[in-house]
Formats: sequence, C-alpha cells, structure tokens
Amino acid sequence: MNKLHRDISSMAGHLLKVATKHLPSRYVASRIFIPSVAYHKERIGNREVVGFGLNGEPSYIDRTDFPMPAIRFKENSQEIITLREKEKDDWRKLTMDEKKALYRASFCQTFAEMKAPTGEWKSVLAGTLVAMSLTIWIYVWMKKFVYQPMPESFSPERKAAQFQRMIDLRINPIEGLTSNYDYENNRWKD
Repeated sequence: MNKLHRDISSMAGHLLKVATKHLPSRYVASRIFIPSVAYHKERIGNREVVGFGLNGEPSYIDRTDFPMPAIRFKENSQEIITLREKEKDDWRKLTMDEKKALYRASFCQTFAEMKAPTGEWKSVLAGTLVAMSLTIWIYVWMKKFVYQPMPESFSPERKAAQFQRMIDLRINPIEGLTSNYDYENNRWKD
C-alpha cells in the first residue's frame, strides 16, 4: 500500500508542476487542491482505501464483474483494528467468527448473496403488463370515440369495383397488378 501511495503522490506532484507552469494560480488552486484527499476523506470517513477501485474514485460498490472496491465496507472501529492486527499472525489462530467479522468489515455481500435472486423480475413483469393493458385500453377508447368510421371505399364491394376499374383501364400492365391479367380471354393468367 505504501508503494501505491508513493506512486499516486509522485503522479500528483508531477501534474501539479505541469499545471502551475501553464495555468494561472487561482485556477490551479480551485481545480486541483479542492477535490483532493481532504475532499474524499470527508466523503468516506474513517474507511481504509485499499485499491484503485472501479474508476479511481474511493467508493464502495458490490459488483460481481469487479469484486475489488476501492475502500473497505465498514469504518475502522477498535474491534476491527484489533482483528486486523491479529490477522497479521497465523490465520489458523483466528476463529471462524473472527474471519467472518474481518470479511464483513471489508465487504458487504458475498458472491452468493450478490448472485441470489432478488425477485425484481416480478415488479418489472407487473409494470410491463400494466403498461400493455393501459395501451390496449387507450387503443379501444380511441377506436370508439376518436377515429371516424371507415370510408365507404374500404367496403369489399367498393374494393372489388376499384380493382375491376384498374383492370379495365389497364393500369401498369407490365409489372403491376394487371400484368397477370389476360385481356384477350378476360381472365387471370395461370
């Protein structure tokens, strides 16, 4: 962990030198010093930073695809500090309850707890069904009260008359609808 802090400190020092060389001092002070360790320390409290984390921010989140949060789950208490000192010796001397307490101090959930079904699918399915039924009721209401009745030209008799007129006028006889009609025998081609 000391190596990590040294690397971060040297990078921060290098960035600070570059920034002060090219930017006004007021800008550097407001952009670099404020969101620093003090800012994050205020957010995370007494929790130990143990790694880089998901995106470099000291935050805790349980994820199966990235199981290494940047900070520990619980803040350091006297009991946990004592267990951490005891942890540095032989692990066989630790009881199972002490091992579990150490694990729970670092992590909120186990992999089994993270992967356990939550039942969230039920609320998603219920919301989807409610939205679909609401959509159907809106369609029925609009069909009954909003839309005009269909024009007479959509009746089967009128459609047949329109079709016969297209045949009589020889509309698009090369590739269209009447291309399959035999005008000499007055019937459809086989």
